[in-house]
Amino acid sequence: MRKIIVRCFVLLAAALLVGCVQPSAEQPASDAFVTVKGQQFYLGGKPYHYVGANMWYGAYLGAPGIAGDRERLTRELDLLVEHGITNLRVLAVSETSDLMRAVRPAVLQNTQGELDTDLLRGMDFLLAEMAKRDMKAVLYLNNFWQWSGGMSQYVAWFTGTEVLDPDITGKWNPFMENSARFYRLEEAQALYRNVIRALVTRTNSITGTVYSNDPTIMSWQLANEPRPGSDADGRAHFDDFSRWVDETAGFIKELAPHQLISTGNEGAMGTLGDADLFERSHASANVDYLTFHMWIKNWGWFDVTQPEETYSSAVSTAKQYMSEHVAIAERLNKPIVLEEFGVERNGGAFDHGTPVSYRDSFYAMVYRVIEKNVAAEGPFVGSNFWAWGGFATTDREDYMWQKGDDFFGDPPQEAQGLNSVFADDKSTLKVIAQHAQNLKGL
Repeated sequence: MRKIIVRCFVLLAAALLVGCVQPSAEQPASDAFVTVKGQQFYLGGKPYHYVGANMWYGAYLGAPGIAGDRERLTRELDLLVEHGITNLRVLAVSETSDLMRAVRPAVLQNTQGELDTDLLRGMDFLLAEMAKRDMKAVLYLNNFWQWSGGMSQYVAWFTGTEVLDPDITGKWNPFMENSARFYRLEEAQALYRNVIRALVTRTNSITGTVYSNDPTIMSWQLANEPRPGSDADGRAHFDDFSRWVDETAGFIKELAPHQLISTGNEGAMGTLGDADLFERSHASANVDYLTFHMWIKNWGWFDVTQPEETYSSAVSTAKQYMSEHVAIAERLNKPIVLEEFGVERNGGAFDHGTPVSYRDSFYAMVYRVIEKNVAAEGPFVGSNFWAWGGFATTDREDYMWQKGDDFFGDPPQEAQGLNSVFADDKSTLKVIAQHAQNLKGL
């Protein structure tokens, strides 16, 4: 009985949240959307390669309520475009949570499917402003990690168990195994799909365009870094994860046939450390292109406290990791995007104005690899660095985010400034702008 009641509530909420203006009767031209043919993206009949950034907080800044700062958002969009950054990866759905480091407010309020109106309008504003600047968006619809509520919050809602908070327990394997239960909970999947339906079929309150008809949205993404589980124990449920990828991607594709579908997965490191499992889980015809992430510090390749001793070997390992994933894309005949990569400021500093020489060097190396592959007409079609921090500032001694603070590129679980590229990071922006110019010439 509870299952029937929950589904009735979420279906009703989804119907109410489609939007408050009438959909535009005019369908956009098909060549306005990014499409896939073989290993390439196309836009307007021409190959499409892009320089992108992660800006998870875009809809938050666009919100008209207490969380928003539209003036900051438009300034940041102008600055991004000025430096050739035309693709943004954005958090589309967050979940209300008691997790210590979860962002507040959140889009999804409860199991009844109630969505935050201000944050939805914030997404409307973001997409409208991006459209004015010929930018494209990748919108991810969930999160394996705790900083936005995510899958662990769904599990808590539908099992009645306490959320395993790794920021308190320090235990990551149990947290990951708990989050991965999400794929196997029928009620959680019912709510998740109805939230997806509400968003994909929403009518933009500013432009009057249904989201599924908006060419500004390049891709709907299943989640941020979805994993089968922990490396230690996740293999037993790999088939559940792979099935979830295929079926959820197919569900979204039916709702949004003009737009692309991606997973948001990290690659081999996000698939139990097994490149073969990554390839198998992304062979689905419902997945239009591959994604992978690369974190040289988090994965133990680079020690920011011993940069001279570890940077060279980290670069070699990173090049091998990129090569491995490009080869998978070639075998699957799909484009591939490196949609997260970053390096801390020198010495692990967080403040504006502190040196970023290792970051600049690493970005330049990644961009050279992409440019070489693009020149050879390979499947490496773009990148989104992690992350854009724009004009954000903090005066907190511990650099940890609290409700009401500026939004940084770094999520609330991390020190604010850890991997953020700020508006005054002129040397990094120069590297990025040069890459954008180089891609135009290829």
